[in-house]
Amino acid sequence: MHSHSFTYCPLCNHPHPVDIKGWERAHLARCKACSFIFARLIPDESTLMKHYQGYGRNDFLSPITIKRYHELLDRFEPFRKTGKILDVGCGIGYFLEEAAKRGWEVHGTEFTDRAMEICTQKGISMKQGPLNPNLYNPQSFDVITSFEVIEHINNPHTDIQHFATLLRAGGLVYITTPNFNSLSRIITGNKWNVVTYPEHLCYYTPRTLRFLFQKHGFDVMHLQTTGISISRIKISHHIASAKPVSRESDDEKIRQMAENKWYMRMLKDTANGILTLFKKGDTLKGMFVKK
Repeated sequence: MHSHSFTYCPLCNHPHPVDIKGWERAHLARCKACSFIFARLIPDESTLMKHYQGYGRNDFLSPITIKRYHELLDRFEPFRKTGKILDVGCGIGYFLEEAAKRGWEVHGTEFTDRAMEICTQKGISMKQGPLNPNLYNPQSFDVITSFEVIEHINNPHTDIQHFATLLRAGGLVYITTPNFNSLSRIITGNKWNVVTYPEHLCYYTPRTLRFLFQKHGFDVMHLQTTGISISRIKISHHIASAKPVSRESDDEKIRQMAENKWYMRMLKDTANGILTLFKKGDTLKGMFVKK
């Protein structure tokens, strides 16, 4: 049973969003004013609990991902003052493990009991459930991260306002989320397997993500769209079965080639530059600084 449906845009509050033909399975609607894409149907708590109880944990962690984590942490160093970092929806704590090795005081949030147990065993200070700013001191964090999480929530303003409350002035938010305008979505059309209900409820583009953070007093430091997932395209067309994040996936094989050969690295960097220029990369990556 579902509670109700949006009769307005959850991003800009404009009334009368338009249902998108071909995306009925995910109840997608588009705002006529700001072009935000979202699931019109709002799942109730029991629907979400039923879905996430069966939510698997992918234990594969590529050495390349660890390397990317440290490159990201290098970029966070100029923001280190309190030494505290918060990862909202931290999974089983892969990123925070690496941050802790570099002396950060690490905090995370998650929903499932299993994720809480694993992260706590790793020495991560955890809070269960949605981000609750009342559980932390205000303006106490240097950096807040959220990897592939914001698309799961249908009240984006609430979480970004919480970020603003918990982040010190001059602190940084780093966020990643699927790009609805990506080349992969254009290629696969309404078969694009990123669109899933009730798992994903909001779908961002560079324009709408920028709008959201600026609305809450953040400056845009960096915004790019990178990558194209061959694995997701194949899975969406039912011609591959390996998970996009797995040792056997085409994506991981391509990453290994790009990492080990200089000309492949140069090709990857060039491709990402073009994807960002035309805003067509699969993944939106944003850095936003609190004013």
